Amino acid sequence: MGNGPDYRRVWFPDWPVHVTEDNKTFHIPIDMRFNEGHKVSLLFYSILMVISSVGNISVLAILLKRMKHSRSRINMMLIHLAIADLLVTFILMPMEIVWAATVSWWFGDIACRIAAFFRTFGLYQSCFVLVSIGIDRYYAVLKPLKLSAANRRGKFIITCAWMASALCSLPQTIIFHVETHPNVTWFEQCITINSFSSYAQEFAYSFFGMLSMYLLPLIFITYFYGSIFIEICKRSKDHHVNSDKLRRNNLAFFGKAKTRTLKMTITIISAFFICWTPYYIMAFWYWVDRDSASEVDQRVQKALFLFACTNSSINPIVYGAFNIRKRKNVSRRTRESNTCSTEMKLQQTGQKSPIQ
Repeated sequence: MGNGPDYRRVWFPDWPVHVTEDNKTFHIPIDMRFNEGHKVSLLFYSILMVISSVGNISVLAILLKRMKHSRSRINMMLIHLAIADLLVTFILMPMEIVWAATVSWWFGDIACRIAAFFRTFGLYQSCFVLVSIGIDRYYAVLKPLKLSAANRRGKFIITCAWMASALCSLPQTIIFHVETHPNVTWFEQCITINSFSSYAQEFAYSFFGMLSMYLLPLIFITYFYGSIFIEICKRSKDHHVNSDKLRRNNLAFFGKAKTRTLKMTITIISAFFICWTPYYIMAFWYWVDRDSASEVDQRVQKALFLFACTNSSINPIVYGAFNIRKRKNVSRRTRESNTCSTEMKLQQTGQKSPIQ
């Protein structure tokens, strides 16, 4: 392997070999055996899979039903978000469950590469759809277009999200492959050993994953929703209407819109930040000081990735709850607006309102 780092020590730590007089006896280390970390993965991925499937399927069913009556862009994007989260739910999570049960990789090299692709594809897509929703809401509030143009832009953004997810996941099929343990020939694992000629290459690829799946989405989400909130604040101050009653209603509307947008912004950013930050702190620690990071309990390391995956369960709750609440508020405001218009017409004709 030349002057490069000893990857075998990284991925296969401490393989003790004890030799007897008659034959060789290999004492299999804990990483190669079904241990407490695998039990944690089996239990919590199973629970998370149930919660995520129920939440995302429910939101998807509601949104598909709504699309029959109102083909809004936000509903369309929420459908794509639910689909992305279902990819995580029904591909990544079962894969982690089976892998935790088998410990080693039983399914061959081709399946290893395909699994590696889809292991990140759903996660990328979920992140990129979150960004797509932020872009669409940003332009809808700050730079509104005609409905047809806005719809075309929304479809283009979503298409780009799917394509970007595939492109970012494609390198997984190259660097992941099946390796056989040098001393325990029956033990095979789907890993990245010997895929990088230097540590710099490995670090560059890992940092690319962190940048594209965490840092850039977080920056974009923060910027877009922060800009939306600032714009709503400006409009609530600058809005003027002739009628005092209508002016009060509009100010109240902007106040509620501002509050709702602020809450949603904080929830979105917080959920994404809370779910993914611990995992990437651990990853960064591993890049900086691999030896000390490798000493962290395997259960903790597995739990951090599992916790990051909970973002797919939280997404339908956040977006579904705020979207449903928004729809209810819109319906209520529509009824109030119709009632107000009726009263004004009756006053102009000198008639009494039927509700008086």
